[in-house]
Amino acid sequence: MRKVAYVFAGLAAAGAGSYLVVYLYRWQWQRALICGVLLLVVEVLLLGLVTLGRLTRIEERLRDTDRRQREAEARQEDVLTRLRQPALAREETRFRWLEDPADRTYVFVPVLMVTGVVLAGLAWVVQKVASATAGPAERRLAGRLAVLAAPDPGGPGDLEDLPGPGARPDRGRAARVTVVTVVGAALLAALVVGIAELTQTRDEERNGSRATSVIVQVDLRGSDTTAERRSLAAQQVWERCRDSTSVPLRHAALGDLGDGLFAGVVRPALTDHDRMRLRGCLEDATLERAHLTVVGIGDADDD
Repeated sequence: MRKVAYVFAGLAAAGAGSYLVVYLYRWQWQRALICGVLLLVVEVLLLGLVTLGRLTRIEERLRDTDRRQREAEARQEDVLTRLRQPALAREETRFRWLEDPADRTYVFVPVLMVTGVVLAGLAWVVQKVASATAGPAERRLAGRLAVLAAPDPGGPGDLEDLPGPGARPDRGRAARVTVVTVVGAALLAALVVGIAELTQTRDEERNGSRATSVIVQVDLRGSDTTAERRSLAAQQVWERCRDSTSVPLRHAALGDLGDGLFAGVVRPALTDHDRMRLRGCLEDATLERAHLTVVGIGDADDD
């Protein structure tokens, strides 16, 4: 599912970026702004998807680390229990002679009894001191021996993610990564050079004609699409686009031809780059419920 989201987001980003370049080349700023906002939204979406994937992997690693820590603690406790078993067995068999049957008769000498009490007290003191000092040492020893303990048969092993003995590095994967990197760098360089070639503004020679004629079609949306509203919309867009060319359109009038068609004559004649700028300005969606389409644009001679 995540790969599908990456594919759709990548296609949307590619489309938005392509149309952004196209509208910038056509000098249609409003549409370029819309595509730029869409591209920014898609990039934020991709960033969110990548961040979410990274956080998910971090959570998985943390859970794996906690599991391994619990397994290590369990192994340590197991080894510590095994180390303490002989001591517990010795404690259980202490003073076995007291467990003998009572029908047997013993001769106790007072000196032997006092000596036994003193030795028992000394042994008790030595045992307590040894228990207090041997606990940390046993735990450290158990921690060192835990790595040698057998893993849990029911859980996943720690060696599943490692390659098998004698396995060679995946050369095919390295080759594929190298090829994809080289092809991506070449495409990126070609894209940058192509965009620079298309969007670069160059000095052009002046047109030898006397004037340039422009014919536009005005379409309105809504119920009140009267001739007066069409004429008003055409005049508003035409006045806004007077300074869109390198030479301001000072003596350029716009006449009504009827049926939503309007004609304008520009003097002096426009160059190819100025024609593209004027067409982009006229066809850009900047007026509410109105859309202008350049039907034709060409040069006019002296006649």
